[in-house]
Amino acid sequence: QVQLVESGGGLVQTGGSLRLSCAASGRTFSTSHMAWFRQAPGKEREFVALIWGSGDFTYYDDSAKGRFTISRDNAKNMVYLQMNGLKPEDTAVYYCAARTSGHVTREYREYAFWGQGTQVTVSS
Repeated sequence: QVQLVESGGGLVQTGGSLRLSCAASGRTFSTSHMAWFRQAPGKEREFVALIWGSGDFTYYDDSAKGRFTISRDNAKNMVYLQMNGLKPEDTAVYYCAARTSGHVTREYREYAFWGQGTQVTVSS
């Protein structure tokens, strides 16, 4: 079992930055693949970024490449999403998710553990 709690969302102007944090508890965190997803009103949940359990590899959706950076600190059981150059289309609830076994995937249905989400709003 992994429990996840996100924080760091808020209201920011276009071009601004936010850093989302995800605090995790559970013995399997350091071996879990971690990901960030987001969901805008009326839209399906979509993949943003993921990081391997070791932290050695990362993968981004095209919409996040060059602007967002995912990282983790296994000693602190934390995952982060640094978001720069924010755009109004980035407005959504952002969720942290954990996959404790199996291959790495960007498919949200494959993640068993989720946080409650944190709202990010980018004004134009």
